[in-house]
Amino acid sequence: MKQVEFTGSDIGSPALEGSTKQLVDGYEVQAGGADVWGLMDQFHFSHLVCEGDFDIKVQLVSLEAAHLYTKAGLMARESLDPDSAHAYFVVFPDNSPRNKNNGGYEFQYRSMKQGDSAAIYPDDYTSEPPLFPVNYPDTWLRLQRSGSDFHAWYSANGVEWVRFSSKVVALNNSLLVGLAVTSHDENKSTRAIFKNISFV
Repeated sequence: MKQVEFTGSDIGSPALEGSTKQLVDGYEVQAGGADVWGLMDQFHFSHLVCEGDFDIKVQLVSLEAAHLYTKAGLMARESLDPDSAHAYFVVFPDNSPRNKNNGGYEFQYRSMKQGDSAAIYPDDYTSEPPLFPVNYPDTWLRLQRSGSDFHAWYSANGVEWVRFSSKVVALNNSLLVGLAVTSHDENKSTRAIFKNISFV
């Protein structure tokens, strides 16, 4: 499989500098940052430019827990501005209970620049075991764009996919697409290992 070429950038001037390191079969992303949420974001973004529709899949092998809400995942973003509109399919370090979520997956978005963030949670966020658990290293994410429709998919093996959510987010035709990681703690860094990246 041909390696996808990402460029790393810190978004929102986090106190701790992040990095994008290319591995033989993926990427190691180091990140600080307060969060990707609200009106402004702070995180590290490993990205490329994409025109139009896309389908990106990745295996998240590991994610260090700097905070309960440490996040890593696949993002499509209009710009490198901290208040940019975006779609973000995210996972957390474990399946600990969180707001309206009993698993590790969540779809988050900002539908317009300078707007507030919102999230889509699992329909059933109380049952155990959760419908969408993280289980490193077998934690897979997939984000598809078809026009203004963004589809987020969950998998435990990278072969069988279950749709987590679909959402209309009217973003620009040209987007920055890639790997987004935030520690959710301005004084700590986190590290995420991404492998088996497929980008169409």
